[in-house]
Amino acid sequence: MPIILIPLLILAYLLGSLTPSIWVTKWVKGVDVRDGGSGHATTTNTIRQAGFGPGALVLAVDLAKGFLPTYLALQFLPNVYWAIPVAIIAVIGHCWPIFAGFRGGMGLATAGGALLANSPLALLAAFALLLLLLLIMRHAAKATIFTALLIAPLFWALGFDAQQIMLAAGIGLVIGFRFLSDWNRKYRELWLDREKPEV
Repeated sequence: MPIILIPLLILAYLLGSLTPSIWVTKWVKGVDVRDGGSGHATTTNTIRQAGFGPGALVLAVDLAKGFLPTYLALQFLPNVYWAIPVAIIAVIGHCWPIFAGFRGGMGLATAGGALLANSPLALLAAFALLLLLLLIMRHAAKATIFTALLIAPLFWALGFDAQQIMLAAGIGLVIGFRFLSDWNRKYRELWLDREKPEV
């Protein structure tokens, strides 16, 4: 195991643990983003409570949290396969951040940043699969869980290399597990999953 892997894993977790959704929503609205909406520290929940501008800022930071450590791992570690645990740890940090009582986001944006560091096509393929399943299932959590399960087979079918397939499988397991908590949730406030209000 290369010595530089340890500081990169620590960096990945600490970067993942940054919580821009909590900070931005607190600054803009004076509330904890986790106290409303979905109850999660996510981009979509920031948009619900603080608007699209703050949400875009949160999305950019959350993407960077996955991109930066994965990119550094790909550049400085002797084998690209060592980037896989670095990316997974960044996503874990986002979901269970040490700086926010281990109550964080759902990992999608940070996982997207990790995929982007490997290949923009990988991110595009994962996003297309998620969007397709959202349109079919009309339930964000269930669509995300199935995306997490299917992303590695999709990458294999598309001819991605073994490292990208293993990366997809690893982060897919984390995200799938994270979204299980929302399996039975009714999405009254999301665009694609909006239900008619009760009369």
